[in-house]
Amino acid sequence: MSFQLTVLKVLAGQPAGRASVAEVRHAVEILMNSGKDWTDRMKRLAEHAPDLNIFSAKFVVRDAEGWEITEEGRQFLAALQTAVAVRRSPLRPVEDPPTSEPAVRNALKLSDSPRGHRRNGPRRRRGKGRSNRRTA
Repeated sequence: MSFQLTVLKVLAGQPAGRASVAEVRHAVEILMNSGKDWTDRMKRLAEHAPDLNIFSAKFVVRDAEGWEITEEGRQFLAALQTAVAVRRSPLRPVEDPPTSEPAVRNALKLSDSPRGHRRNGPRRRRGKGRSNRRTA
């Protein structure tokens, strides 16, 4: 499945949505070997389209000059990417007001910088002639 989704992504990224078989093969090879990020992304998309066949669904048409993504293919890809993005969104919408004030206070404490352990006052630097040992 991830191969077919990669083909859709490659064709969607072409200026006219069209590429020769050699161009598609080259782009797919680069993406499939580009690392874990691409592979994971395609797996997430494939979870939402387990029985996908881009050719029988007429998302991609083939002819002697190459492959071309159809408007239906573009719509399917956009809907699939939206479905994955919605699934990965926060469980509570951002516009919901917080349920209690202490939760907000605790959230602010978590976002404070970790510099709380440093002492207040001017920062002193060691000069060239100073030892690395502390003196009493």
